[in-house]
Amino acid sequence: MQTDLQPVIDAAMRSAKPAELAPGKVYSLVTPDGRAHRIDLTGPEFTGIPARKSGTTVVRDVDSFLAYFDKHGDFASEVYADVENRTITAVLDAHETETPRWGGHRLELRLRPTSAWSAWMHADNKLMSQSQFAEHIEDNLVDLVEPDSATMLELAQSMEVSTSAEFQSSQRLDSGARKFSYIEEQTGKAGHKGDITIPATLILALRPFEGSEAYRVTARFKYRLDRQEGALKLGFKIERPADILASAFEDIRTLVADGIPEHIAVLNGAPARS
Repeated sequence: MQTDLQPVIDAAMRSAKPAELAPGKVYSLVTPDGRAHRIDLTGPEFTGIPARKSGTTVVRDVDSFLAYFDKHGDFASEVYADVENRTITAVLDAHETETPRWGGHRLELRLRPTSAWSAWMHADNKLMSQSQFAEHIEDNLVDLVEPDSATMLELAQSMEVSTSAEFQSSQRLDSGARKFSYIEEQTGKAGHKGDITIPATLILALRPFEGSEAYRVTARFKYRLDRQEGALKLGFKIERPADILASAFEDIRTLVADGIPEHIAVLNGAPARS
């Protein structure tokens, strides 16, 4: 109870029959000196109920976004899709047509990349040693579609075996794959010859964001053969990753639009700062 009201309440209690003042109401009292006073007990400090909903709740997938929106949204709520930041924000207490509202209760779908997407993007367009490349393939076999994981595991193992070999030449095959020939010196014996065939491309199935579907991703093999040292460097280049992210975000935006009431449009942009 507010301290500046206490003398008024004390005087009122002395001049009237004892009565309990209920929180959530407004009282008018006249003290013995003839002065009228207004006692407002509707504030949150008296009722224990906040004056309004406020704050921003962050979720990570569409289902969570729609569940929270269904609980707190209303006919005047607004939804914004920010393509640049890849966020979808709902202003749950947005302004009505004629009546302004606080706009301080918000819901944000803040997308996070999956660990698989991050792993491939971290190695994108980087040349690695044979052992490093083989390790990357072995760690991410589950993402491979074509060639399949068994074929790529065999290739990775052959790379690990030939790390001490000297690569002498490369040949492009009709399929687009490239064959690297090497010779591995053995003490007291003639050098052991062999070759490794690297496919031209990898086809991956990756989920760009947590909660999103998997997308077909193409990675083109890159290589560098140092003929003086006989060292082979390998890598890959993901084709148009920004386009894949844009498509994944647009699909998520569509899921949100389909899940909220039909009269609420998903606007392209960001809401005003609260």
